[in-house]
Formats: sequence, C-alpha cells, structure tokens
Amino acid sequence: MKRFDLIVIGTGLAGLTAARTAIGMGAKVLIVGRGMGALTLFGNTVDLLGEIPPETEMAEGMTHWIAAHPEHPYARTGWEGVESAITAFQGLFPPPYHFSASGRGNSLLPTGAGTMRPTWLIPVTMAAGAAMTPAETLIVGFRGFKDFQGDTVSLHLKCRGVILPLPRYGLEGLTAPALARLMDETSFRERLGESIRQQMAGERFIGLPAVLGLRDPAAVLKTLETVTGARVFEIPMLPPSIPGLRIFHRFREELIAKGADFRMGHPVSGTMVKDGRCEGINIHNPPLVAEYRADRFILATGRFLGGGLWAEMERIIEPVFDIPVFQPGERGKWFGERFFDPEAHPIHRAGVVTDADLRPIDAAGRVLLANVRAAGSILAHHQAIEEKSREGIDIATGFLAAKRALAS
Repeated sequence: MKRFDLIVIGTGLAGLTAARTAIGMGAKVLIVGRGMGALTLFGNTVDLLGEIPPETEMAEGMTHWIAAHPEHPYARTGWEGVESAITAFQGLFPPPYHFSASGRGNSLLPTGAGTMRPTWLIPVTMAAGAAMTPAETLIVGFRGFKDFQGDTVSLHLKCRGVILPLPRYGLEGLTAPALARLMDETSFRERLGESIRQQMAGERFIGLPAVLGLRDPAAVLKTLETVTGARVFEIPMLPPSIPGLRIFHRFREELIAKGADFRMGHPVSGTMVKDGRCEGINIHNPPLVAEYRADRFILATGRFLGGGLWAEMERIIEPVFDIPVFQPGERGKWFGERFFDPEAHPIHRAGVVTDADLRPIDAAGRVLLANVRAAGSILAHHQAIEEKSREGIDIATGFLAAKRALAS
C-alpha cells in the first residue's frame, strides 16, 4: 500500500491549486476525483470579486470588503493571502499564454449572452475584449455551431455580426473541443482568418467563440490577428469551456511532471477515521476497493454540481467525511420566493465551516478532523455566483489549505 504526505480530494481549481502548492513544498501528493471538475465546464477568467467597481483599485476594494465580511472564506486568507495565491497561479502560465489584469481594478469583458461582466485576471486570448468598442467590433459566429449565438451576442453588444461557414466542407455542427482542435491546425486557422478578413468593414476588434485552440492558443491568436489585421478576442460560451480545459491540462501536466499521482473516474467510497484524525480513504472501482493512506487530507469537492454537497429531502450533507453543513433551518427556507430575487438564495451560503486553519469545525467551534482541511466552494458563507468570486476563492483557499496542512 502506497502512503502519501497529502491526499487531495477533488480535481477542480481548488484541489489542483492545493496539489500544486504541496508539490512545490516537496510533498508526495495523490489527487482523487470523479472527473475533471467544474473548471472544465465554466472556467474562463479568474474572478476575485465582481462586486468591486472597475474604477476601484482591487487591493483597496478587497481589503475593505474582507473587513466587512469576517465569515467569508477570504477572511481566512486576507488580501495578502489572495495576492500570494494569485501570483503563484500566474506563475503556471508564462507568456505567450498568460493571465494578467488589464488595470488596477476589475475589467469588463463581453459574455456569450451579449452582456459585459467584471473579472480580474484575463487570459491573453480574451484580453482585447476589455478594450473593444461596439462601433469598432465585429462578432463572428459559425454556421451550425450551436454553442455560440453570434447574432444574439452582436445584437446585445450593439456590434456588427456575421455568421460564417467553417472553412472545410461538412464541419457544421462541430463540438467546441473538436473545433478547438481544428484551430490548432495552421492551415485551418489561416483559411478562417481570410474568411473573416473578407467580411470586415474597417473593424479594429474581432470577437469569436472561445475555441482558439487547446495546444497553443497564443499561436492561434497570433495567426488570426496577422491575417485579419485586427485585435482578436475570445468570448466565453456554453459548456464545455475550452479555456477551462486549458487550465486543467496545464495543472495536470505540471503535477504529473513533478511526481503527483492521479486517481480519476471514481469517487471516495469510504474513510478511515480514528481519534479525530483521518488515516485513509477507500476508492471503489468495481469489483475492487483500493485503500490509500496519508498524513494529511484536503477536501475540495465543490458544492452541489461537483458532488461536494448532497441535498436530501430535509437537509444538506457532506458525503465524504459526514462533516456538518451550515444550511438554512428547513427545506422551505432554502430558496427565496422569486428565482431572480435581488438577494441570493439562502442555500447558496451553505457549506462547511472551518477554523482559521481551514479545519472543519462543528457548531460549537470544535475541530472535527485535525488533519483535514477544506478548500474551495465547499466552504460556507460565500455566494460565489452572485459575488463573482469563484476562482478567487478556489485559488486562495486551495493555496492556504496546502500551506497550513504541510506546516502541521
């Protein structure tokens, strides 16, 4: 039986960040997950806190906001912790495909719904979207590609739009991953760029669905900009997320290169807990049950979508360690009266409560598992969707959880 310094349960952004941080500290790490995590569904940019107006400097805005929300996961890390974690994340993505902020505060980027949303770190393939102006922008959709409605996006953004046939016969209706792989072919993107150039009427910016390659998106961007003579940017769209897949694959590539082990495809089916500490986990891969032991564990399984929280008829549970979950008192209070209520639904604040070291605690504040940390969206007292803080919470708490775990 192989023993590890740390087992990370969850393959989303929080779990991957924790694993990379621990590997960087010299730990022997196992990452366990049912699949590739929500990162590959929704990951595009890195949101820290969309509530901060673009004209407000991020450091100032975050510092004041954290002070006003002492129960929020960011209060565990502080602004300094968030900043350190974000810097470490950026180190995984050197140029040419890098993530950066376009100013000292949030930037507004176009979305696949034709709206503008605030975000902090932007991949180079989306950076020009922060500078676009409607009168100078052409939105390009592809005939038969149903995951991006270019005509709707252009209408709402008040830009000119065109729908182009793909430059290869019979490819209408491709999936996003298949189209991204085609973009990695130089001849395909050169022909696409020429098709776009022929439709231009003096535009300086071109918006495309976020499918600019999986292997080398920066090269795809450069080709299209060279052929069209305009600044090109990706626009997020329906899942799966190609930018999210890029992030996942980059993490996985580095983790494997540095000796991390992955066990993907099956969930944790049991845990071995003794005297307030976890000694190991079981993974059921029919007909076998494999046992893995470690000195420390990080729980980063997400919320309902990732299976980190389960909603039963009358309560919400955490299925791996059966940790108590902060939640509304009864099912009738999980949701507000209106779906689009200005206030977030109470269920959105449900999650695991921890101490300052991210160890799960009960209602009386007692530590439940001394060698287990929780990180990411499974934590209580945040509203990541409404706050636009999901990636920031994942990165900051995953980073801190690994640091605290290995310091113990």
